[in-house]
Amino acid sequence: MSTPFTEDTLLADDALLAAEVAGAAGRLLIEVRERERGRTTGRELGRLGDAEANDLIVSRLGRERPDDAILSEESADDPARLDASRVWIIDPLDGSREYGMEGRDDWAVHVGLWETGRGMTACAVAQPALDTVYSTAQVTLPPQRTSRPTLVVSDSRPPYYIDALAAEVGGEVIRMGSAGAKAMAVVRGDVDAYVHSGGQWEWDSAAPVGVALAAGLHCSRIDGSPLLYNRSHPYLPDLLICRPELAQALVSGISIHATREADSGRVAMAREYIDALVSHDATKLRLGQACLRVENGKNTGDTGQFISNDLEQGQQYRPISGVRDVRFREWGTSVVARYLLDLDGGMTVAVTEHFEIPAGDITAITAVIEPG
Repeated sequence: MSTPFTEDTLLADDALLAAEVAGAAGRLLIEVRERERGRTTGRELGRLGDAEANDLIVSRLGRERPDDAILSEESADDPARLDASRVWIIDPLDGSREYGMEGRDDWAVHVGLWETGRGMTACAVAQPALDTVYSTAQVTLPPQRTSRPTLVVSDSRPPYYIDALAAEVGGEVIRMGSAGAKAMAVVRGDVDAYVHSGGQWEWDSAAPVGVALAAGLHCSRIDGSPLLYNRSHPYLPDLLICRPELAQALVSGISIHATREADSGRVAMAREYIDALVSHDATKLRLGQACLRVENGKNTGDTGQFISNDLEQGQQYRPISGVRDVRFREWGTSVVARYLLDLDGGMTVAVTEHFEIPAGDITAITAVIEPG
């Protein structure tokens, strides 16, 4: 657990610092929830909490570790981190959907340090609604459970193969929000494994994996290969955190039942944009600050913030009712998507869209829209 500090205290120990910062951000998020009660709810509460917690974490790390780089869900990606030997990978509010829902406690704060040649080292995951901070400074492997294996999966995006996998290992499945909350459920011994497919960003799993590894748990991709962080494109298609004695059986079972090819990081980002056209929710969409969008030769956005707002509020996107026949082609830092958009009234348009994605943000979108 964490140790009290004052704003004038500089912590030399990285793990203690991670725990203190995660705990402080968690307390702030509780305060934001109380302050906004009856005024702000749902998606907007999640965004507000994300922004305020991010400011606190970035400010504190900047003061205590000014020479370290930062990769955050809520900040623009700075490619300079790729040349840094120490990078803090943070998610100020993991599970913003659950945070915005009354009575949910499955949300978390992630603060983790990646170091060259060592991977994730000093890490902490706060679960503020449980008044708990898990840290690499103090974590142990929980006792082995005697009941049949329990597998926890995403509440909103469970793996398509999870029922077959559970049957394969004689287990049961439960659902939960927040990657950090699910990972810490394994660390506590509440469940035996956390299985995820369908993509995550590095900040979703970096700190939880650091804590889980420190506890002696197995952490890998679903094929058993290592989890790598601070990559040029901060995306991980899948994840397995489990008790070590279950790892072989789960990897083997997944290899049988997980038959779909996973998206690459850049394709996943392009897919998120296309999904936002239909959902009118750009919460998870990463656009560069100076992102430029051109549709049929017309400039329709010159900042990431404008494009995000337009996707959510622009009346020209309201008639979109569905997307289908999506195909992607990727080369280098470019992705081209071809798909059909269905509109209210039975009309369909064909879209060819080029995305430029040099690292962790989309920097340019060029679309040609034709009658279907």
